[in-house]
Amino acid sequence: MKRSLTLVTAAFFALAVQMPQAMSADLRLTGSGASFPFPLYSAWFKDFSKKTEGVTIDYQAKGSGAGIQDLINNTVDFAASDAAMTPEQIAKVERGVVLLPMTAGEIVLAYNLPGSPKNLKLPRDVYPDIFQGKITNWNDARIAKANPDLKLPDLPITVVRRSDSSGTTFVFTKHLSAISPSFKETVGTGTSVQWLNSDKIVAAPKNDGVTATIKQTPGAIGYIEWGYAKLTKADTALLQNKAGKYIAPGGKGGPIALAGAKFPEDLIVWVEDPAEAEAYPIVSFTWMLFYKTQDAPKGEYLRKMVNYGLTDGQKIAESMGYIPLPASVIEKVKAASAKIQ
Repeated sequence: MKRSLTLVTAAFFALAVQMPQAMSADLRLTGSGASFPFPLYSAWFKDFSKKTEGVTIDYQAKGSGAGIQDLINNTVDFAASDAAMTPEQIAKVERGVVLLPMTAGEIVLAYNLPGSPKNLKLPRDVYPDIFQGKITNWNDARIAKANPDLKLPDLPITVVRRSDSSGTTFVFTKHLSAISPSFKETVGTGTSVQWLNSDKIVAAPKNDGVTATIKQTPGAIGYIEWGYAKLTKADTALLQNKAGKYIAPGGKGGPIALAGAKFPEDLIVWVEDPAEAEAYPIVSFTWMLFYKTQDAPKGEYLRKMVNYGLTDGQKIAESMGYIPLPASVIEKVKAASAKIQ
């Protein structure tokens, strides 16, 4: 009898030792939201899952608005948004929210013109009018004046915008509203806005949907994250910044634009119209959203996931078309991630 009890006790302790491993083997972290950082996040989550035994991260790029709603509805472990969250949205999350900027990027105007003319220049009083439907043809005098060396076609402009609730739309319309009083009054800023009702303004879901529609539509122009343009080799415009210079995406202009950003305590900051002479004009940080109150195993691995993104993850950001976070920002984010418990 004593021997049987000893065997049972030994078996119990052996099972107890194995239980944490069994639990971790079943640990699946789910997230949803922004498509803007999806190529980068996808690479991060795949590598983190590979390096972290027993943990799998599944992320759906549904758009920032859908990700925020999933967080409010308590159907995910974390979310992502280029529009951060409003105080009203945060108030709806009973478990509290930690917002962490994890990367940054540029929003570019990709276009599809016959012959693929390069280095199209768009003045800062022109591209807002294109997206208001005020400039409707590629050989418009105002576009031609800025591009004397390009042969612009007599071709209608098809504007491609987002069909879903989008942080990319929020950042883009926030910039256009900052530089164009007319755009601010007629279209405004938001994750979803009231675009002009026209058969030459078409909608597509997520960054990849807008990218594909531009590539398939002669005469099209649309707003996407630089990484998507880089991946698909889409032609992108040089945009005139506040200092009057035409700046191409993918160079030093993005980091220059973000360098002066001052983060408040909630880590939400916008750079609507950077003033630096060499700054690219449309840039933004993008945020991951976490519950302050997690169950212990998930909280631990979510903090580890954040740390991976701030260390190994930053090393591949630039090669994928994103802007690595400055060291000072990384330290702030690392400190704030301790609030995920």
